[in-house]
Amino acid sequence: MRIWLHIGLDALVSDRIAQVMTLCRDRMIDHGVLHARGSGSTLFEAIRHIEGPEPARSAQQQALRDRFLQDMEREIGSHRPRALILSDVRLGRDVRRKEELERINTLLAPLSDDIRIVAQVEEQARALARRHAEQVLKGHRASLQDDLGLAMQDGAAPSALDPDVAPSDNRLSWLDYTTLAEFWGSAFGTANVTLHPQYRAALATATAPDAIRTLFEIAPDLGTVSAAPFPPCPSARWLARARQMNILFHRLTERGQKVIPPDLWQSLLAEVEIDGEPVRPGALHMLSARFASDNEALIAAHPALAVDDLRPDPALDRWKEPDPGNGFRATQYLLAFMYRIDKATSEARKSKKKPRMDSPAPPPLSAGARAIMPPLAVQNFDKLRKSPYAPHNRLGAVNEEERGPAYTAAPRPVLPPGSAGRVIVGCMKNEAPYILEWIAYHRAIGVDHFLIYTNDCTDGTDEILGRLQDMGIVEHRNNDKWRGKSPQQHALNMSRKEPIIRNADWIIHIDVDEFINVRTGNGTLDDFLARVPDATNVAMTWRLFGHNGVETLSDDLVIDQFDRCAPAYCPKPHTAWGFKTMFRNIGAYRKISCHRPNQLVDERRDKVKWVNGSGQDMTAEVARNGWRNSRKTIGYDLIQLNHYALRSAESFLIKRQRGRALHVDRSIGINYWIRMDWSDFRDITIKRNLPRLRAEYDRLLEDRILRKWHDKGRAWHRAKADELRATPEFHELYKQALTIKLTETERVAYALALDMES
Repeated sequence: MRIWLHIGLDALVSDRIAQVMTLCRDRMIDHGVLHARGSGSTLFEAIRHIEGPEPARSAQQQALRDRFLQDMEREIGSHRPRALILSDVRLGRDVRRKEELERINTLLAPLSDDIRIVAQVEEQARALARRHAEQVLKGHRASLQDDLGLAMQDGAAPSALDPDVAPSDNRLSWLDYTTLAEFWGSAFGTANVTLHPQYRAALATATAPDAIRTLFEIAPDLGTVSAAPFPPCPSARWLARARQMNILFHRLTERGQKVIPPDLWQSLLAEVEIDGEPVRPGALHMLSARFASDNEALIAAHPALAVDDLRPDPALDRWKEPDPGNGFRATQYLLAFMYRIDKATSEARKSKKKPRMDSPAPPPLSAGARAIMPPLAVQNFDKLRKSPYAPHNRLGAVNEEERGPAYTAAPRPVLPPGSAGRVIVGCMKNEAPYILEWIAYHRAIGVDHFLIYTNDCTDGTDEILGRLQDMGIVEHRNNDKWRGKSPQQHALNMSRKEPIIRNADWIIHIDVDEFINVRTGNGTLDDFLARVPDATNVAMTWRLFGHNGVETLSDDLVIDQFDRCAPAYCPKPHTAWGFKTMFRNIGAYRKISCHRPNQLVDERRDKVKWVNGSGQDMTAEVARNGWRNSRKTIGYDLIQLNHYALRSAESFLIKRQRGRALHVDRSIGINYWIRMDWSDFRDITIKRNLPRLRAEYDRLLEDRILRKWHDKGRAWHRAKADELRATPEFHELYKQALTIKLTETERVAYALALDMES
């Protein structure tokens, strides 16, 4: 077996290669090539130099090595590959000591005696411009002039191999590709080290797998994948602003005055963004000149490299940092940001004093709650107030009241032949006003296809879905003749026979009042899945959103109208932490149920990995059953499911009259409102999707037939709301719902009492 060790050197390119290999993993395995996802990272951590006392350091390193070998033996034993790929950009950038190189060789030797090193390189001035921009937006404060000066120092690059030189003094040493190749060749043989270009153009198209084939000498065609363009380079003026902010931020944090978490740090830098030209590599021509002769030799020695790959940009005037523009003053922005910095500092210090899920006792029972709550609910409240189950909103790292910069548009993916990609299977009954927003939103974040079942619709839902089917966006199935306990489960049973489900890469069952809220990267499913490359099942935990004071049915977008929700930490009642599952279609389960796939196939148990909304492993707890998170497995940092169960008060009346899709024998009354009307805290993270949602929504409505049925559906619901409010039973329910005012702890106590009565 051959081992390919992919060592970078560009983070964006390396991440894209990892994503493409993840998408092609099954096809690669069919051809005898195994991408050991995440194992390159474990390898790096297992061999890197760690400062500290020798006994502790040795024990930590040995544990990591043992874990790496166990993982590799399991993967290799399962797939019996002819080639194994390990990848981590830090191997090329940060491995600088001979002892680290020797550890890699020692660790891999029992697995194979055929080890090949692959690095992707770019002309040095272009590489430095990209790397500098990447680092500044992560907190780097040195100027590009300083970085350029460091790279130009005589002997700077060879010192990378000197164990007595601190790594911080050698952060640009990886620009010397000749020395890099010699360094790795000293341990694995010069002939076993190959340099390739970045393949950026190929990796930004559907034929990205061709770059994988070239890098790792894979002969068979791997098909096509969905590949987005690389993000544009930040403007030089933005980098100048960000660097000035970094200097101030570092002053605050190094003195111990303030705490600025990484997510907040990057969010604040995003707020000083300004348009303009990126750094022009031609202005770094002196760096190009330094490596010109070396590059000629590299092109001769490495057949994959062409002259154009390492050809410098035309020379320009020597680099000078531009004016940040518009009279920018970093100190003024710092003052504007200080409220959020102070808040983050306070929360960080509190978290050191108390466990994350501790909460001060809620206030006593309010007079309004005491007037309507039954005795059992009052007893529950008294027990809850000082218990570990008291709800609060201090969970996770995301500041939910900060919208942040709008997510940018993501291109529609190009799927390989025979793949349906990511498929939502859903069930609907009389949901006409909400369908287009839901479809447009999920298309905008990366869902490829929709399979929708409907039953007993009278509001135009069938006609809207029929038109969407004509447009090639949805596959619609009539479910009027459902059998069994519920129309929803009957539909899910039938869906397994559909080609669109059989050919899906990922299957998602959610309802039209549920929106997948990706809270990482650019807010797309690609961004989330890149954070959890090994996951086969994702528990997308509900965040329950209440009516937000909105009484009347309107044409406004749901995700824009409703932004008040349940607290993040809410272990009771059982509905609050319910989840829906996004799962890989790998044949691990025989049945699709409302919240999750069920009936685990024992032979595929070791293929299954469940993660929570923070990307943490929760397989042991839910592999076989369970549909809600526990205090151990809750997490919202990367993804959550925004559940708008009520929408407006008038929408609630229509839902009450319509009935339920799953529990058809249970009515929706005031008890449902009490359980679902959470409006205590604000979460606007999903609103970053509004621009791209509106763009897709407007594009769909350009179809006149679709717009006609959409307008008819809204008119039907408007008339139905008026009709119901004129009915004594529903008018009374409407008034009663709007008079109920409960704190989060009171609502939990009341809901628990209702559960007991049920």
